[in-house]
Amino acid sequence: MSETKYKNPESRKLEFKETLPSGDKIERTAVAFSNDAGGEIYIGIKNEPREITGLPENEFIKLEEQISNIIYQNCHPTIIPDILVQKVEDKYILVVKIPRGSLPPYYIKSLGKENGTFIRVGSSNRLADREIIEELERKRRSITYDSTLVYELKPDELDLSSFTKLYQEKTGKKINIESLTKLGLVKTENEKQYPTVSGILLSEREIKQRYFPYAKIECARFKGTKTEATLDSKTIDESICSQPDLAVAFVERTIKKGSKIGRVYREERWEYPMLAVREIIINAVIHRDYSLKGKDIKIAIFDDMLEITSPGTIPPSIDLNNLSSGQSEIRNKTLGPIFKELQLIEQWGTGFQKLSDELKKYPEIELKINEPGLSFQIQFIKKDYQSEKGRDQAGTKLEPSWNQVGTKLGLIRDQVSTNFGVDEHASTTQVPRKYHASTTQVELLTFCSEPRTRIEIHSKLGMKNRKYVQSQIIKPLLEQDLLSLTTPDKPNSPNQKYIITEKGKLFLEEMHK
Repeated sequence: MSETKYKNPESRKLEFKETLPSGDKIERTAVAFSNDAGGEIYIGIKNEPREITGLPENEFIKLEEQISNIIYQNCHPTIIPDILVQKVEDKYILVVKIPRGSLPPYYIKSLGKENGTFIRVGSSNRLADREIIEELERKRRSITYDSTLVYELKPDELDLSSFTKLYQEKTGKKINIESLTKLGLVKTENEKQYPTVSGILLSEREIKQRYFPYAKIECARFKGTKTEATLDSKTIDESICSQPDLAVAFVERTIKKGSKIGRVYREERWEYPMLAVREIIINAVIHRDYSLKGKDIKIAIFDDMLEITSPGTIPPSIDLNNLSSGQSEIRNKTLGPIFKELQLIEQWGTGFQKLSDELKKYPEIELKINEPGLSFQIQFIKKDYQSEKGRDQAGTKLEPSWNQVGTKLGLIRDQVSTNFGVDEHASTTQVPRKYHASTTQVELLTFCSEPRTRIEIHSKLGMKNRKYVQSQIIKPLLEQDLLSLTTPDKPNSPNQKYIITEKGKLFLEEMHK
C-alpha cells in the first residue's frame, strides 16, 4: 500500500479498522461496498487519530479465515473478498478487498433484505430505504428508472408541447405515437400502451408535477458567502428539456460580465466559465437520479463561489480522479439518446474534457468536486476571493476561514428555506454552522435529548400527518447524523426510539451561539 493510500481519509471506497470489528460491522461494510463501487477495508490501522497499529503475525491466517467466513456466510448474494497481507512502516496489516457486486441488492442474511441492505454514503454505511433497494434491483436487471412504466397514465394524456417543438426544430422529425415508442417514451405491455418515466419528465409542468414534483431546479443568488440573505431566486419546473437553458439564463443574469480592450476589439468575459457551467447544468439534468424522491437540482451562487448539486452519486465505474479521460456511464438510458438528438449533449464522455479545457482560460477559478451524501456536487470557487472582512486592520490579506468558505474545506454549505432544505448528508464529524434546519427540526432535536418514541414526537410537534413528519422532518435529521435510532438494526421496531447524536448537540450549540 502506498503512503498516500493510508493517509487518505475514509471515503466511499476506503475504511480503516484497528482490529476486526465486533458485531455485524464488517458485513455491513461488505454489503455496502458491493452495492456500490466496491472498496477496501484496512485492518490494523486506527482511523482517528490515524495510526498504524499493525497486527500480530501469528494471527494472520486465523484472521483471514475468520473474515472470509464471516462475509461468505452472512452476506447474500455471496461476496468473496480478496484478503492480502501488507507491510507498512515495519508493521503488518490486512487489506480486505470487496469487489463491486453484479447481483445487487446485497444484504445481511439474518436481517433480511428490508433491514439488512446497506449502502455507502460518504465514509459511512447507511441502511437503504425502499427506493434505494428498488433501484438496486433495477440495476441487477439492467433496467434504468427512466425507462419504467407509469400505469396510472395513458399516452394521450402526456403534454409534450415543448419537447415536440424542440425535437422537430433540432431533428426535422415530427412526433407521433410511433416515434414516441421508438424513443422509449411509450411502451407496450400486455397489448396496452403506457408512458414511461421519461415521457412524463419531458411533459409540461402540470403533468410532470403530478408525478415528479421534485424534478426541478432550484436557483438562488445569495448576498455574500452565506445563505442568510437572498438577492434573487427562481424555481425551474418546466419540462426537463427546457430546464438547462432556463437555468443558464438565471446564472447569466445574476453573475457579472466584464470587458477589457484587446489589441483591436473589446473582449467580454463572464465572472465564471459559462461554457463549463452550462455543461455541468446539462449533465446535472441528464445524469441525475430521478428515483430519489424529494430531491431536486440546486444552483447556489455566492460572492465567492458557484455551486451545482445534483441528486445521485457518480456512477461506480467513473474515477473521480480522472474525469477528463473520457469515461462515460449514462444513468438515464432513455433520456440520454434523446438529449443527444436535441443537441444538448455531444459525444459520450466529452463533457469533463470540455470542462477541463474551458477552465484553463480561467486560472482564477478552482474546480472542486464533492459527493455530499447521495448527490454529486461541482463548485466553481474564486481562488483570490476576499470578503469585506478579508483583510486585517493593517490591510494584510487573510486566509479564508471555514466560516467564509464553507464547502471549500469539504463542508456542505446550507440550503435556505424549503427550496434549499435539509437533504444532504454530511460526511464530516463536525457540523458546519451554515447547516440549515427548520424551526420544527430544531425543536425536535431539543426534545430528543432523551430517547423518544414516534408517538411522543408526533404529540410534541402537534402534526397529524405522520408520513410528512417521518419523511420531511425526521428522515433528513437521520441522514445528517444529527438524530439516531436507539435500535438501528430494526428501524421499524414498535419499540424504536430517537435520540440526538453528539453531532446534533454540537449543531444546537452552534445554533445558540
